[in-house]
Amino acid sequence: MLKKGIIKRITISSLALLILLITYFFPTKLEKEYPKSLSYNEVKTSSIYVLDHAGYVSRISAMVNREEPLEQIKEIISLLTLKSKESAYLPTNFSGVIPSNTEINNLSLEKGILKLDFSKEFLNTTKEMERKIIESLIYSLTEVNGVDSILIFVEGEQLLELPFSKEKLPPILDKNFGVNKVYDLDSIKNTTQTTIYYGSKMDDYFYYVPITYVDNSEQEKVEIIIEKLKSSPVYESNLISYLHANAEITNYEILENEIRLSFNEYLLDDLMNDTVLEEVKYTIFLSLRDTYHIDKVEFNVENNAQNVNFVINSLE
Repeated sequence: MLKKGIIKRITISSLALLILLITYFFPTKLEKEYPKSLSYNEVKTSSIYVLDHAGYVSRISAMVNREEPLEQIKEIISLLTLKSKESAYLPTNFSGVIPSNTEINNLSLEKGILKLDFSKEFLNTTKEMERKIIESLIYSLTEVNGVDSILIFVEGEQLLELPFSKEKLPPILDKNFGVNKVYDLDSIKNTTQTTIYYGSKMDDYFYYVPITYVDNSEQEKVEIIIEKLKSSPVYESNLISYLHANAEITNYEILENEIRLSFNEYLLDDLMNDTVLEEVKYTIFLSLRDTYHIDKVEFNVENNAQNVNFVINSLE
């Protein structure tokens, strides 16, 4: 009996193993195949202008998830507002400028003009900060597609002067207002205004700082921009320009919505590989964009080996 039991168990085990092997090597049609797919959520960013550790209104990238312009504007304003939930997502050592608890009473966008009506808390600021608030709003919100200029109201009344300095404000605000202004004037007549972007770095975070120079220069602004960017030392020690001191414009053409530039080979970072530093491309592009209000810059580098051409536009 014991022998028969052992044989029976061995037989059952062998059959089970055989069935398992058949199932493994010859799967039945009853098996379902489930589709496999990979998905990811695209991170949307927008350029906003906030205060850096040195007190400059600075251009950084921030996550802005909304796509509809008015909703995007609300999200940006929340990022710019002190102690808001969204402002907690700003990089370390950067902060918004709009006073805490400021609410948007109303906003509308028509024909490129954004009208903003804030609650009374908007005025709870200081003399040192009041102009930076306006600069931050103008430069941040005109990055939104379809916004060319803004009108600011507080509790239904248009803000036409700053509360502390009493500086008069134009009724329609755009980038002609300037940012981080520096004055170097010999006369109040025949002044010119040029906005130039420099690089800056905080720990490992690289960002751009615009400086608006107001002076009596008679040069074409494109020439002023290149001369300032290649000057050494830079205006402030924490502002960086990567443009080579020997870089020269050999020709330029200013069109309605585009500027075409030709440089000598010193625009290149590596003469052997015909490369141009990203920081050089974008400091020049951003400076020309905000000074001339254009959307496209075409670069041509006259190298001995070959011509290097590339275009940067506002959609990049």
